[in-house]
Amino acid sequence: MKFSFEKYRSLAACALSLMTGTAIAQKQERPNFIFFIADDMTIDMFNCLSEGEKANFTPNLDKLANEGTLMVNQYVSATVSTPSRYGCLTGRYASTASNPDFLRQTKKNQGQRAVEWNTHIMPGEDNLASLLKKGGYTTGAVGKNHVFEVAKHKTVPLSADVSDPKVMKQQLDNYRNTIEAYQACGFDYADGIFYENPIFNGPKPLAVHNLDWTTEAALKFLDRAKKAPFFLYFATTLPHAPHDAASSWNADRRITPIGILDKAPDVLPDKKTIPERLKSANIPFSNHKANLLWIDDALGALMEKLKANGQYDNTIILFFNDHGQSAKGTVYQGAVSNPSIVWRSKGFGVGKVCNSMVSNIDFLPTILDWAGVDNLTKSISGVSFAPALDGKMAESRESLYFEIGYSRGVKKGNYKYIALRYPQWVKELTFTDRVKILSDYNKKLSARGKEPNNTDPNAPFGHVQIVPGGGDAEFQAIRQYPHYQDTDQLYDLSLDPKEQHNLAGNSEYQKVLEDMKNELIKYIQEIPGGFGELKK
Repeated sequence: MKFSFEKYRSLAACALSLMTGTAIAQKQERPNFIFFIADDMTIDMFNCLSEGEKANFTPNLDKLANEGTLMVNQYVSATVSTPSRYGCLTGRYASTASNPDFLRQTKKNQGQRAVEWNTHIMPGEDNLASLLKKGGYTTGAVGKNHVFEVAKHKTVPLSADVSDPKVMKQQLDNYRNTIEAYQACGFDYADGIFYENPIFNGPKPLAVHNLDWTTEAALKFLDRAKKAPFFLYFATTLPHAPHDAASSWNADRRITPIGILDKAPDVLPDKKTIPERLKSANIPFSNHKANLLWIDDALGALMEKLKANGQYDNTIILFFNDHGQSAKGTVYQGAVSNPSIVWRSKGFGVGKVCNSMVSNIDFLPTILDWAGVDNLTKSISGVSFAPALDGKMAESRESLYFEIGYSRGVKKGNYKYIALRYPQWVKELTFTDRVKILSDYNKKLSARGKEPNNTDPNAPFGHVQIVPGGGDAEFQAIRQYPHYQDTDQLYDLSLDPKEQHNLAGNSEYQKVLEDMKNELIKYIQEIPGGFGELKK
């Protein structure tokens, strides 16, 4: 079913006209920002890291790395997409969220907060967009949502019929409600939005990635904001699944979550050139390589638009992947360690590599620092790393805190401590309960065309989802870490970087264990919710 919805784009752009000439003149000299966040990239997708060196054709991402700064000690505080984004945009740990679904789950857990895909930014809640807007910036967002609360959103199942006008009306209503939610959270502009990953975004015929559509919306924002300092939040749905060609790089680029365009956007190289360019670069073809080049094309289009609009030399680009992928859904190093790139045309004083230990919650105060915008909220836990990038002596974090599901962790020096505490209702689940939970979960996977990850009801629960064998995002980690289900875990990362040898029961490390446990307690005492006996 085709929709002509250009008239609805006025929703996304209406507030841009409210910028006054005085505000534009006053703020013109301040830097612009593009926060480019990818979804589920793996470390071998970065040519600037040893794991991916010369393995990818990403000329624009390579340019960012070569001219900007690689944050080699970048970490994320939570390791699935929603709470990671929450931390980036609020400067706070995701367990501070106050949206209704999160609080309902907390009540079920008798006060223990379970951080997963449930931590949403509420309208009126301070975040990067609202704070920059108060400081005179024009703010825009495109791409994957997955973090802003859309109270009126109604789920449309994957099996829904796109020829049914009621189905498409709900898709369009969901889209408009999402844009309104963005505006209520501080964005002047929002368009080209996916409420969720494609397969959770509505009917299957529309469940494809469309980076051309998202990029087109971003370029429109840059044209409309070229006379004022701007902040653009560009969140791709890629390289997250679905990965098959027909649903990703080779999909019909007229397909959007709200119908089929009359004409595909003409802002990126034709999809037919992707295999050709990979071959010319001597890169073996795969859907992952093709999708990565598609992301790189979008990044290149943004940079070319900056040049055309005279904004290139006054824009800072932050390229961030939402979390480490090899241990997603845990607080092991394969999930929390997550290098990022910060770029501007003249580079940064620190050079090509910054070794300062930083968290994703540090993005907000860093950007505000550069923008000259006072942090109007005192509740953030993030710390600006702008001085470190400038090459100045900057106070470094002594430790880092991590949280996901029912696990918490802290890293200090060479040591890592992980605590796993399930609430009482989980401990009381019977074998019959386990069978039903696993059966129901595998039926959901089947509806998405996926095989079961596990069929054993006695398999350990995940750290995020109470599913035997772990949820779809975390089941692989159970197989990688022999002490996955240990209540207390201590690792010496200098000797055991893959966290295979738990030292918590070793008598020689009891003082270290006590110190690390106390370090964790310091963090959780400052955050709402209980956590086993460590915080009643």
